[in-house]
Amino acid sequence: MLYEYLLENYHVAEPIFFSDIEMPGITRSAINQQMKKLCDEKKLEKYENGIYFIPKKSRLKSAASISADTVARYKYVVRKGKIEGFYSGNTFANQLGISAQVPNKVEIVSNNMAAKVREVLIGKRTFIVRKPVVPVTEENVYVLQLLYLLKNLDVYLDDSYDVAREKVSLFAASYNITRQDVDSYIRLFPVNVFRYYYELRLDDVFA
Repeated sequence: MLYEYLLENYHVAEPIFFSDIEMPGITRSAINQQMKKLCDEKKLEKYENGIYFIPKKSRLKSAASISADTVARYKYVVRKGKIEGFYSGNTFANQLGISAQVPNKVEIVSNNMAAKVREVLIGKRTFIVRKPVVPVTEENVYVLQLLYLLKNLDVYLDDSYDVAREKVSLFAASYNITRQDVDSYIRLFPVNVFRYYYELRLDDVFA
């Protein structure tokens, strides 16, 4: 019964968080026992406490594990198909193309973090996870991601403001970020966000 539920709700090699499993009429203790049984039968693999995954079928005796980055993405960025956060700091600056730095610690802003900021160890990787200034939603995720970048732009920037402006313009156009979107949230951020906003002449970027 539990295995059928997992097959219906999760893909192969997708992190399964014990806390997310909801089966009315079955106690947490009973679910835990069934999870252990599925692991013994090799139908399920345990990544670490509270995190499992359905292994890929393989001729090898031991199934390949999932990565810490995959677990972090499902735990903090997109949980159960719902946007809960975004990559920030040097991680996002690198993705955006304004920094060549590859950070040792991936930075994430997520609804699934109660503390203001915390270092989280997943597998052998350390992630810096922050609580957002407002809850992250599908509607505001990209404007918040951009404003968090502007908080410390000089720390991440490898090139000129002109290059940063070009990259930000492309990002804004890709996700239809408007001036109204920015105005809705910019006052929640430190004053230096305004400074970078005007240094990059972003008033001309947003529709």
